[in-house]
Amino acid sequence: MTSDSTDSTLGANKNPRHFMVLDAISRGVKEIDKISRTTRLPRQEVELIINDLSLQRLIIKEEKKRRFFGGKKVDIRISDTGTRILHSKKQELEQQTEQLRQWQRNGDTAQLQSYMESDNNRSWMPFMLFSGIMNVLFFTSMMSMMGMALNPMESQIAQESSSGGGGEEGGEGAGTADTETDSGAGAGDAVDTGGGDFGGFDGGGFGDF
Repeated sequence: MTSDSTDSTLGANKNPRHFMVLDAISRGVKEIDKISRTTRLPRQEVELIINDLSLQRLIIKEEKKRRFFGGKKVDIRISDTGTRILHSKKQELEQQTEQLRQWQRNGDTAQLQSYMESDNNRSWMPFMLFSGIMNVLFFTSMMSMMGMALNPMESQIAQESSSGGGGEEGGEGAGTADTETDSGAGAGDAVDTGGGDFGGFDGGGFGDF
């Protein structure tokens, strides 16, 4: 993939909430109301995120006729590009999680605190819990070790993940790390997300939108 073709899609890596929505869609959650319930994000915010993802061609929206009572509904599915971007970001965050585990095993509280006190790094915690990249027990243990409290969104997702809640379709809960798509895209396609720089997470907006 050339740099020109990735310039617009790399903006996707800047907003964890976009990835929560993209991850939910990759599991087969196709309707906005269900995506909102699954991610616990406000419906209006989900609609804006869906529009952003569609403009970036990370998802595909299709209008379908309802079987009964007429009318139409919009089905949403992840695209090949969305699959690659999501998988690449998950790989990056899995590396970050492994580094956190090593610091915890070594009792390196200073490194853990330095990482977690960065707003950019901290902003990815809900997505990491939601997608199953980070185990809830490990996260709460790490936070307790540092004497740090969970913020409201972390607390809600951690509670629902530990109880197996959050799934809307296909019986999948919020702690599911694997992504399933109907695109069959190669998960190993390279997308440069800047992995390896532990202070480099960007919690800002989605691209230029």
